[in-house]
Amino acid sequence: MSARGPRPSAVIFDLDGTLVDSLADIATAMNAALAELGLRGHAPAAYRDFIGDGVEPMAQRALPPERRDPVSVAACVALWRPRYLAGLVEQTRPYPGISELLAALTARGLRLAVLSNKADDLTARIVAALFPGSPFAEVRGAREGVPKKPDPTAALAIAEALGAAPEGCLYVGDTAIDLETAQAAAMVPVGVLWGFRPEQLRERAPARLLERPPELLNLL
Repeated sequence: MSARGPRPSAVIFDLDGTLVDSLADIATAMNAALAELGLRGHAPAAYRDFIGDGVEPMAQRALPPERRDPVSVAACVALWRPRYLAGLVEQTRPYPGISELLAALTARGLRLAVLSNKADDLTARIVAALFPGSPFAEVRGAREGVPKKPDPTAALAIAEALGAAPEGCLYVGDTAIDLETAQAAAMVPVGVLWGFRPEQLRERAPARLLERPPELLNLL
């Protein structure tokens, strides 16, 4: 890797499907919101294709086609949020090997960060709950006035805050949105196959795909 670019100095991670398996808690809360609206829910696995670019698009996909108007989406989101907050980490856990990977990266002197399209406060709460003594120098979710991924604005702001050149940052995620974010920010895209949509990564054929968390160390 050093032959093709600077030695990495920072790693930015997506959250859901990359660091943590949060599918069950997300699905439980959204199905409860749909039930409140008198609508049928979905199997948890269906939410693999619903999430990734923010809660409003998730709600729109979860709603039946005839109920995807802005008012219905807003009502669904308003019902989902308190239910999700109430069970934020009931079943959500880091993927096996993630905690050990973060410790190894920190020991090597890399700066670590999280960038998610989940709301900023929810992102911060999950990280604080599941990664006590957080190794992350920056934790950012969706913020008002900042475009969501795959727009590179937030990723570039994190690189600047970490004091890292974009080309010296690995961007690690589990969906095509994450790969597009990395490419738009001129960062090194790394896809993880343990997440929610591994088929997207294989279709995009990025240069770096990981089967297991420890494999990230091989890129350094």
